[in-house]
Formats: sequence, structure tokens, C-alpha cells
Amino acid sequence: MSVKLILSTAITGGMTLLSRVFGLVRDNVLARVIGAGTGVEADAFYVAFRIPNFFRRIFGEGAFSQAFVPVLSEYREKKPEDEVRGFLDSIAGFLLLSLIVVVGVGAVAAPWIIRLLAPGFLDQPDKFELASDALRIMFPYLLFISLVAMAGGIFNTWGRFGVPAFTPVLLNVCMIVAALWLSPHMDNPVLALSWGVFVAGVVQLAFQLPFLIRLKRLPVPRFKKPDPGVKRVLKLMAPAMVGVSVAQINMMVNTILASFLATGSVAWLYYSDRIMEFPLGIFGIALGTVILPSLSRQHANASEHEFSQLLDWGMRLVLLIVAPATVGLILLAEPIVSTLFQYGAFNAHDVKMSAAALVAYCLGLPALLAVKILAPGFYARQNTTTPVKIAAIAMLVNVTFALLLFKPLAHVGLAVALSISAFVNAGLLFYYLSRYGHYRPDAGWLAFTAKVLLATLVMAGVLLWGASDSSIWLNGNAWQRVSRLALWISVAAAAYVAVILATGIRPKQLLYKHEI
Repeated sequence: MSVKLILSTAITGGMTLLSRVFGLVRDNVLARVIGAGTGVEADAFYVAFRIPNFFRRIFGEGAFSQAFVPVLSEYREKKPEDEVRGFLDSIAGFLLLSLIVVVGVGAVAAPWIIRLLAPGFLDQPDKFELASDALRIMFPYLLFISLVAMAGGIFNTWGRFGVPAFTPVLLNVCMIVAALWLSPHMDNPVLALSWGVFVAGVVQLAFQLPFLIRLKRLPVPRFKKPDPGVKRVLKLMAPAMVGVSVAQINMMVNTILASFLATGSVAWLYYSDRIMEFPLGIFGIALGTVILPSLSRQHANASEHEFSQLLDWGMRLVLLIVAPATVGLILLAEPIVSTLFQYGAFNAHDVKMSAAALVAYCLGLPALLAVKILAPGFYARQNTTTPVKIAAIAMLVNVTFALLLFKPLAHVGLAVALSISAFVNAGLLFYYLSRYGHYRPDAGWLAFTAKVLLATLVMAGVLLWGASDSSIWLNGNAWQRVSRLALWISVAAAAYVAVILATGIRPKQLLYKHEI
């Protein structure tokens, strides 16, 4: 593969890493300010915050991007400049009008949305009212962040991955400022954080505008008859709203059920999900973002063999990263949660509850990462029908297991259900890509897998030997936790890399063999 694709993935992953680091700092600050299981603030905020993020994943960077990027890539490859610009102006106008309507309805209907998505809050009037007020403030964030997602699709299609990957850092910065500076001046820190989210949407959109101007791709919203490409995006987007957002829909189902559990359950799931999202975001989302326009170009140019090899390259990188990440997160669950969040209002009980959920979430991490590679294999071909059928099955699996497990296992059962659902989703995506002949794994997978698993086992042994005493983490001060965690992560990573190299895997073997 071209070194360009490796560099693009590295840039996107690096910027995403920066965003995730700021995200962890943000969550650390929020844990200090609103805690988890000791009051109503954390549950109220995280339910309200999840709702605009849920719609963002559907209307913004989720279904919209998966439908928008393949069509825009085709326009770029085959259409003259005036048609490309007309398409961008038309899609910008349509998206803007649609978002204004959705945001207006959402802000007015905030209490009914909370009633629908967190019915367990009805028995706790203070929590219900606070969540409703927070949602009303945050809902306009959907408008700004969806426009940001459209801009990100433009950048990615033109091979500019750094700007959209960096932009989420600004959300974290705004929320940190709101928590530390604004919350002391307001009656409730949740409302201060909500205003921080609102401002973050404005800041992220404003940040991207100069770069769009420099690229000469700043859309001017057009409200006349839509361009034919807009209709194609909408046709692709409708089923993709379910297909690409299955994880978010499953999360919302889990939030509904968690609202009936002990106070703190929503927050425990949130904090554990944030940690699990760290490797998912740094690598899975970064590679999925880079690979979609590349696959779209391969399909547009009818390069079927290269299309399959590009998917195979992505899956090998997934295995190389996900095996140590999954085992490491499971073995270091309590140390990581304690090091990141056990300060202020976040106590040792919150650590144990969040760590238990993190272990359950991480069981599904390999499947979640695989979906980030396999799903673009359909969207690049403008096939949204197959993923939506698979998503519907996966959602039914999640709901079934969530209902079965959330009583006996409490919030941990909800995380287990999500992991099971993720494997169903990934397994069916792989099956149909193979059945249609779009993906045929190259030779050498058995040997490659054996080498990765051997290295992972050695790494696990190192962690079990040196970092398994939970009392050290729960009772240590911040410096002791951070230094000890950094030491054992470094030692474990070094052991993994050493075994990988000793078994004969070399960096050059991970390069894709074709220019794109």
C-alpha cells in the first residue's frame, strides 16, 4: 500500500489519540465535579449528553457520512468541477434546513425525550427535571456538529484527515473550561457543562471554516431544487441510519434499562464505555475513516482485487492492535479506572462498578473494531441494504440479552449484551462480504493469528505478574497510580512488540501492496 494510506491512518490516529487524551482529562474533571453514584447529577448529565450524541451519530458523522463520502468520491472522480460544487452547495442547504427542524423540535420536546429514553427517572423528579433542562441546552449542538461532520467528509474525500481528526479536541477543551470555570458560578454544574457542550459545537464549526476556504471547498447552502446527488445520498442514508448506528442504538437501549437500576448505573456504563472507546477511536475509527474513501475509489474504478486486498490489510491491522488492547484493558480494568477517575466525588465503589462494566465491554472490542473495517466495504459500494438487515438482527440480539441479563447482572449485564451483539454484527458483515465475493482473505491468516496470540499471551503473563494487586491502585495516591500504570503498560507493550518481532512479523509486511 501506498505509504500515503499508512501516513493518513497515522495522522488520523495521532489526532484522534490527542482527542482521546483530552477526553480522558475531561472525564477526569467531570468525575471530580459530578462523580458517579453519590448523587443525581452524573446520571442526569450523561443521559442528556448521550441523546444529542446519539442523533449526531445518525444524522452527522454516522449514516450521513457513510452515504455522503462514497457519492462525493464518485463526483470527484467522474464529474466536472461545477457539478461537484453544485452538489456540495445543495447537500449543505438540505442538511441545514433539516437540522434546524430537528433541533427546534428536540429542544421543545426535551422532557418527553427524557421520559421516553430514561423512564426510570420519572420516579426521581429532581433527576428528571435536571436531565430535561440539560438536554434542552445541549440539543443545538446537533446542528453544529452535523455540519462539522459534513465538512469532515469533504476533507476526508480530498485526503485531508488531520483537521477533522483534531476537531473533537475542541469539545473536550470547552467542557473542561465549563467544568472548572463556569460551574462554580452556576447553581448546578450539570447546566454549566451543558452550556459547554453548546459552545463547543459553535467552536468546532468555526474552526473548520478557514480550512474549507483554503481547500476551496466551502459550501454555500443552496435551497433550490436538490442536486440529483442529494437524492442518492438520502436514498443511501435512510437504511444506513440503522446500519451504521447500531452500536449507538444499542447504547440507548442500555441507557433506558440502566435508568431502572441503582443510581450510578448510567454513569458507571458511561465511564467504562469511554475507556473502551479509547482504542476503538484511536485505531478503529481512524482506519475506518481513511479506508472508506479509498474503498470508494477502488469500487468506482472497478478494481475488485485491490478492493478485497484493502479490506484484508485493514483486518490484519485490526487483529494486531485489538488482541493486546482487549487483554490489556481486561487485566488493567481496575487500575485504569482508579488512575483516571478515583478523585473527588468518584469513590472506590465507583471504581469497582465501572471496572466490571469495562471488562464486559472489552469482550466485544474485537468485534467493534472489525465492524469499523467491514461496514465500509458495503458503504463504499453504495450498498446500505445488507448492513441494515444485519443491524436489525444485531439490535434484536442486544435487546434480548439486555432484558435477560440486566436484572441478574445489573449494569454489567447490559455491557455483556452489547458485546454479544457486536460479534453478531461483525460476523454477519464478514459472512456477506465473503459470500458476495467482495472480500476474500489472503493466504497466511492462520500463521499470522498464531503469532499475534502468542505475543498477547506473553504480554498477559507480564501484567498478571506485575499489576494484579488491586489494593495498590485503590489505596495509592495519584502519582503512585499514574507512574505504576505507565510502567506496566510500557513493559507489557515492549514484551508484546518483542515477541511479534521474534516471530518474524515486520513493519514492511503490514504495508498494502497497491497504490490507491
